[in-house]
Amino acid sequence: MDKYFEKTLQLADAATKRFAPEGLKWMWGEALLMHSLGILNDLLGDDRYTDYIKRYADHHIEKGLRVDQSDTLAPTLATYYLQKKLCDEKYKEITDRGIDYIKNSEKIINNMPNHLGSSPEGKMYPRSIWVDSIMMYGVFSALYAKENDIDWLMDFAKTQPKFFSDFLQDKETKLFVHSYWVKQGKKYPDNLFWGRGNGWVVAAMPMLLDNLPEGPEKERAKNILVEISESLLKYQREDGYFELILNKPGKTKKESSATALIASGWMHGVRKGYLDSKFLQPAKKSFYAVVDDLQVYKDGMLSMDYISGPTIPVQIFPYAGYRIQRLVFKEIDWSYGLAALFFAAANYEMLNK
Repeated sequence: MDKYFEKTLQLADAATKRFAPEGLKWMWGEALLMHSLGILNDLLGDDRYTDYIKRYADHHIEKGLRVDQSDTLAPTLATYYLQKKLCDEKYKEITDRGIDYIKNSEKIINNMPNHLGSSPEGKMYPRSIWVDSIMMYGVFSALYAKENDIDWLMDFAKTQPKFFSDFLQDKETKLFVHSYWVKQGKKYPDNLFWGRGNGWVVAAMPMLLDNLPEGPEKERAKNILVEISESLLKYQREDGYFELILNKPGKTKKESSATALIASGWMHGVRKGYLDSKFLQPAKKSFYAVVDDLQVYKDGMLSMDYISGPTIPVQIFPYAGYRIQRLVFKEIDWSYGLAALFFAAANYEMLNK
């Protein structure tokens, strides 16, 4: 086994020992952790992490859960995985709630739901679309539509890359801003390019492409991936990392979740022919950099550092907001950062097979 893949598996094993699944939230970061563990399961050809994913889902099904925004829709990736693997109706019932949300939630612009949906959080923030949603509902909708042959859902999924590009992609740099405020009709924050947000696009787009049918929508999605990837090359640091804010080089610190997401998308894109092979070495450089930084933090188990905490586009002084939010939170072992590295490791291993 390659040493970089093996070390990442050691981190996955450590994370599943360190964090009881019953203590994890029904939320986007934890959802992506479960999704990434399912991908590792399938790659390894065993049930190494199945019980962990099951305990997570079972706890929330028993406790009660909500599916009322992109961030609480994302965990249906876990229930859909279990639904297929265990053929248990209780997981299908939750997955169906995700499908119902996509179909019936209010669309605020071009068949795109409000990122914060009808949730209590959504009442405190302008109605908006966020770049995060391309991962939080885009990946699930395309996967489910393809595997279950649902036309209306595939029609929804295949139009989303263009819509995200139309409202969030900067025409000059080809990078993506964090959000678009619908009532105000503006990108926000304009001219600040959040590293992890652009990582969501690069990592999610090949996942979508794997499930989209041939046609103009798929070609547009490929073009978006190429455009943003070409732009990102010049923002990669000498050490392989990307920063918290891409266009403020040296003013914000290196950020491992963004770096791992970009590495994942580039390796996936090259592997499937969506991207030129010139992206392979930069991808490996980023992946190696993050894995080399894994360290023993406590209990003699590996941890992942330099993960900025949950980030929202604050309504005043956005640049200061990004920096302050990073100062407020810890930087070790955030679920979505772990997921980002596990996505990258899976694509790395598949390249090596």
